[in-house]
Amino acid sequence: MAEDKLFFTLFPMMIETFADKVIDLNRSLQYTGSLPNNFQVLNPYMDNPETMKVMQEFYEKYYNDLLPRKFIIGINPSRLGAGVTGVPFTDTKRLEEVCGIKMLSAHTHEISSVFMYDMINAYGGAKDFYQNFYINSPFPLAIIRRTKDGKWLNANYYDDVALFKSVKNFMVESLKKHISLGLDTSEVFVLGKKNAIFIQQINREEKLFDKLSVLEHPRFIQQYKLSNKQAYIEKYIATLKAGSTCANF
Repeated sequence: MAEDKLFFTLFPMMIETFADKVIDLNRSLQYTGSLPNNFQVLNPYMDNPETMKVMQEFYEKYYNDLLPRKFIIGINPSRLGAGVTGVPFTDTKRLEEVCGIKMLSAHTHEISSVFMYDMINAYGGAKDFYQNFYINSPFPLAIIRRTKDGKWLNANYYDDVALFKSVKNFMVESLKKHISLGLDTSEVFVLGKKNAIFIQQINREEKLFDKLSVLEHPRFIQQYKLSNKQAYIEKYIATLKAGSTCANF
């Protein structure tokens, strides 16, 4: 490890960092498969040039190294979080106030981001947290659905049987691409109990992870369990730290 750090210091341009790999993955993200009627996929990297810019700044700030990390799996980005910033569970408010990266073309507030960054602060701050964990989703682009009155709302990949069937292969390939970044697959942390049912199904078929640990989804906590929020934050931290085998603490 000491030799790797020395080589990285002396010859930084010759090493592909964790950040480089994530940025390359996001640059190539594109969903070209079919979708059921009334569903659409939003790709912020194609829709807003500033998304690519702030996403790159974020990963170069927190992931510009060769450290191993554990994987935290969400569902799919919301249109007000990573669907705008390109950074999972990070709205523009948290991106600026916590990460120090200002986005000029959009201003968003997303309740899952509130919980995640309160938890990250309790963990020890963004630097320590992101040094040990990588967050993303099996379907890494935002999904929206049209309601009967014509409005577009956030959707989850599992909201519709036909939707899951359409995107499943893309999800499997996305998970494999995330793993190829250099993630520790001995234990993965899945956010959301319903999400975990589908990830478990995929894992039985693909054998991607040795162990799945399930945590309540941040949106569920903020929306339905707000009075017990501190207890959930403590549960997150205890679970994440107990399960980590990374040598970065």
